[in-house]
Parts: sequence; structure tokens; C-alpha cells
Amino acid sequence: MRKKLVYLVVAFCITSGGYGQEVPAAAGRRMQWVHMLDKVVRPVFENMAADRLRKTMPKEISPVSDNPNARISAQYLEALGRAFSGIAPWLNTEGGAAEEVRLRNQYRKWVIASIKNATDSTRSDYVLWSGGQPLVDASFFALGLIRAPWIWQHLDAPTRQNVVRCLRQTRATIPGYNNWILFSGMIEAFFLNYGLEYDPLTIEYGVRTFMAQWYVGDGLFGDGDHFHNDYYNSYVIQPYLRELLDIAFQKKGQYRQYREQLLKINNRYSEIQERTINADGSFPAYGRSIVYRSGAFHHLANMAWKQLLPASLAPSQVREALYAVIQKTLGPAATYDKNGWMVIGLNGKQPGLADVYNNQGSLYLCTEVFLPLGLAPDAAFWQDEDQPWSSRVIWNGADFHGDHAMDLER
Repeated sequence: MRKKLVYLVVAFCITSGGYGQEVPAAAGRRMQWVHMLDKVVRPVFENMAADRLRKTMPKEISPVSDNPNARISAQYLEALGRAFSGIAPWLNTEGGAAEEVRLRNQYRKWVIASIKNATDSTRSDYVLWSGGQPLVDASFFALGLIRAPWIWQHLDAPTRQNVVRCLRQTRATIPGYNNWILFSGMIEAFFLNYGLEYDPLTIEYGVRTFMAQWYVGDGLFGDGDHFHNDYYNSYVIQPYLRELLDIAFQKKGQYRQYREQLLKINNRYSEIQERTINADGSFPAYGRSIVYRSGAFHHLANMAWKQLLPASLAPSQVREALYAVIQKTLGPAATYDKNGWMVIGLNGKQPGLADVYNNQGSLYLCTEVFLPLGLAPDAAFWQDEDQPWSSRVIWNGADFHGDHAMDLER
């Protein structure tokens, strides 16, 4: 009886903020996101900060893995780079409820310690920086540092030097002729962003190849010479192009026209992504890398965080849609093992959905859905009243506006 009473008191305090004091609805919504983020990434950063990630992280790989030993060797940078890129905007912001501030301060310490261990060759958790897969995840790591200047500014001088040394190792890897050219470009954009020596041709190659050759129409790029019907426009292509063009414009005044064109493309793809989210938060499970779960909406989350959503999408509409995806893909208990590590799947444990290159670290691309936590707590995204997303309205039988293709030349 006493335990039940304690539970009821705790539940009341969480939902009402204490005795007789209500927590604003917006604060409660935001804390739902923060708590889920904490649940997902805590095993990665708590362990890596203590220099024990290699000892504690499971070695679960795809059942059809093309190279199990190599995939396991790469999974530690995958976990770090992907999880960091997703939580970076939140680490860079301030404010929020007392619990959010406490958690952010803890994660700032853990992330700084994790970066120190991952880039210091004398540490147990020094990660693999050279080779094909490390190029991919070094780019996500670089993207995290771009998104979180606070972290870069608070690294000590030796760690900064180690970061630069490690990222420069990736220059020895020639990227594939597809979205991989953006991975090399992002690392060079990191150098440009922080006033370090960089290779402008690598950025130019990625930008011009996509913008001048691989746009296929209606808000979508091909991934190489051919179009692939998957989520790579969101996982990588459009968020990376947005960042490359913005940095090059801010630092060098380049690509003004491409930026304007890309915004039209980004806006259209935002509309497509929002319409893809079903009334229950599920979405079509097609294409490779589907085990990245909520990472399929990296682009939509990025546009919300950057406050670049088209007029056709209200911020609170996108908030509700993304949270439905979070609940659907990250909420089920079967998403995690007994120690809190994510398992391979989309809706629970489903190793059959994995591709040959997937491992346990790959899954943390899911954190890209949390980018809007980089918005201030008083932003419209958090403060506006709940507004249902397109599928929620349409499949409840209400009238709604139609959807139409976009012609970039008009």
C-alpha cells in the first residue's frame, strides 16, 4: 500500500510539477522528447566517457553481414558519430526545465570525455578512423561538431588536435560515386567552419555533382546516376547538402543560387516526408537501412530545427508527427536489450531487416529525429497548440488540402 501511494505521489509530481502547480503543456511535451533521447543514447555516452564502450557494447551485427570482424571494429565510431550528430543541437542550446538542464550538463561532460577517449590512441576506446565505413561515421561526428560549437569550444587543446588528426586520416579514403561524396565534403566543411586548412574541391565536387547532375525532380535526388526508392534523401543527402551550402555561403559567399534552389527542393521533400508518416506514427518500411528507425526523418527534423519548414507545414504539426514516429520506433520495450542497448529492427527486434553493413552502432542514426531539441523551449515548435499531421486528419475522415508535385523551374 505504501509503495502504491509513493508511486501515485511521484506520478502526480511529474504530471503537475508538484503540489498544486501545473507544468505548462509545452514543457511536458519537450520533456517527453528529452527522456526518450536519454533512454536511447545513455548506454553509448555513459560507457564511452568511462573508456569502457568496447568492453560493454554488444557485438550484434546483421545476419547477412559481408565482413563481421570489420563491421564490429567500425561500430564504436558509428555509435559515437551518429548519436552525437543527433543530440548536438540539444547540447548547444540552453534553458528548459530543471531536469532537462541537469541532463544536458551531464551529457556535455560525457560527450567531451567520449571525444577525448575516441581520439586518443592511448585510450581503450580509441576508435578506428581509417577505411571505408569510418569515413561515413567520421562525417557524422564532424557534423555533430558543426552543430554543437559549445562542445568544440570546450574541448581542451590536445583533444582538438587529436580530433583534427583523426579526421584528416579519412582523406586517404576515396568515396564511392554516390552519397558518399557528401561524407568527404562534410569533413572538409568542418575544417572550413572552424577556420582550419580545408580542401575546397572536395566540397565543390559534392555540391555540384548533386545539384547539377543528380536532381531527378519533385524534391528528390538520385543517389548516384540512378534513383533509389529509399530514405537516403533524408538519412544523408538533403541534410548534408543543406549544411555544406550554408557553411560555404557563410564563410566564403559561395553557392547563393544553389542555396535558393535547394530550399525549394528541401521544402517539397519536407511535405513528402510529413505525408509519409501514417496516422499511427508508422511509415512505409521500404529501401535499405530501414533499421535506422526514426532516422528516416532526419530531413524533416533538420528543417524543423533550422526553422525552414515550408508554409504548408505548421511547426506543431511536424512536432506531433515526429513524436508519433518516436513513440512507434523507439518506445516499444523490444527495441532494447536488458541493458538498454538498441537491437536491430524497426519495430522491436527484427534482424532480418538488416543490410550487409549494419551493426549495433549503425542504429544510432535514429537520434537525428531529436534535432528540434536544439530549438529554444519558447520556440513555436514547442509552444504552439497540438495540430494533427496530414495522415491523422485524412484518415479520420476530415477534409484536407491535396498534394501536388513541384517544378523547380517555376
